[in-house]
Amino acid sequence: MRKNFFIVMICLLGSFTSMAQAKPYYTQYILNNYILNPGITGIENYTDIKLSYRNQWAGINGAPVTTYLTIHSPIGKKDLRTNATSFKIPGEHPGGPKAWDEYAVSPAHHGIGLNVINDKAGYINRWSIAATYAYHKPLGVQTSLAAGFCAGVTSVNLDRSKIVWGNLDPNDPAIGYNNGTISKVRPEVGVGVWLYSARYFVGASVLNIIPGKVKFVTDKQYGTYFTPNYFASAGYRFAMTQDISVLPSVMVQYWQPQLTSVHANVKLQYQDFLWIGGSYRFANLVGGYSGMIGINVSNTFNISYAYEHATTSRLQTYTKGTHEVVLGFLIGNKYGDSCPRNIW
Repeated sequence: MRKNFFIVMICLLGSFTSMAQAKPYYTQYILNNYILNPGITGIENYTDIKLSYRNQWAGINGAPVTTYLTIHSPIGKKDLRTNATSFKIPGEHPGGPKAWDEYAVSPAHHGIGLNVINDKAGYINRWSIAATYAYHKPLGVQTSLAAGFCAGVTSVNLDRSKIVWGNLDPNDPAIGYNNGTISKVRPEVGVGVWLYSARYFVGASVLNIIPGKVKFVTDKQYGTYFTPNYFASAGYRFAMTQDISVLPSVMVQYWQPQLTSVHANVKLQYQDFLWIGGSYRFANLVGGYSGMIGINVSNTFNISYAYEHATTSRLQTYTKGTHEVVLGFLIGNKYGDSCPRNIW
């Protein structure tokens, strides 16, 4: 058992080191596509704040833990509704299919935002901070196109003192011989586009545009390369009844040279109050299926939880699954929207 455990840990830490340029996984990214696409910046009528905590592969010592804070807001966005209650129809769900048919895009506007991400696995910690900007342009009565970019910095930190060497030689030339924390900082740039209406969205983005190499020693043969991460996503909203909607979506994630993953999702939503959903990730090393549930508390706060079960046989033996919590705050929500109207 102990031998198998160390084999698993070596595989996990080895794969993490070789894939350190990859962005973290998010089970509930569908609730906050902004984390992967800067083109979404300022898409709603309010300031959108999200906090998330993700404990991946719970039960394995040193497994990844990811936290983030995102905030973005529109600038100069004018809603076509005449007052705070003009979109409501007595006896009818204001976010239902009738509202989708009567949806009208807002005039062109800007958006600004900020995201802060921390991703830790074993003795390696990576944090990043980036500012985002997007411009939203109507293409028709019910369709808009947004394009945006993000720019910031990423820091990769290695705490050599936390490495458990066992019977191995601790003098690793790839990380030097100082027993403290080693840190390297590099710039990060990304771009994204987002086509959306009341019933569908299609998006694409590229993060880590600037390729590069992070190394902790002067020897050129060692280091980890940062390569672009590509994302493409699409979703459509169907009405089962006036109060219940179904939101299937798909996302493809790719980075060179290691992995392509496909995320298939479905979200079942009751009015703007409660939702449940499920997803499946097709990937060789980190595949899994998950379920999620969320609720809105008034028009200013929402919370959701997701549990993910790995499909990799080695992970199934040792992990207790992945847990993820997302908290959302809607600041300045003058129209009383409970759920996002343009991203779901």
